[in-house]
Amino acid sequence: MRGKQDRMRERELRQNQTEAERILWGRLRGRRLLGARFRRQHRIGPYFADFACPELQLVVELDGSQHLEQVAYDGARTDDLCAAGYRVLRFWNDDVIARTEQVLDAIARCLASKAR
Repeated sequence: MRGKQDRMRERELRQNQTEAERILWGRLRGRRLLGARFRRQHRIGPYFADFACPELQLVVELDGSQHLEQVAYDGARTDDLCAAGYRVLRFWNDDVIARTEQVLDAIARCLASKAR
């Protein structure tokens, strides 16, 4: 069960989005991509996924330069999310900003394969 601190942390993360998160959220919100409902900063176990589609068990994570220093943590996090039944897609912030359509195509392909 989510507590007050979880909700406060989710709210804080949503209010302090990166540019890449704002761009991607603008394209995912309101079922804009293949009718899939995404949530941002969604709690899954001990983690807050950048974007999650619980219905199709897909997590989309955006990584900035700080992730170069936390490769082991990100790997363990991905393993835990996969163990919980989620498929995890990771994109660099720069790719979301410079190649938004390609990122959306990759997400759409994953959604389509999960919907079958």
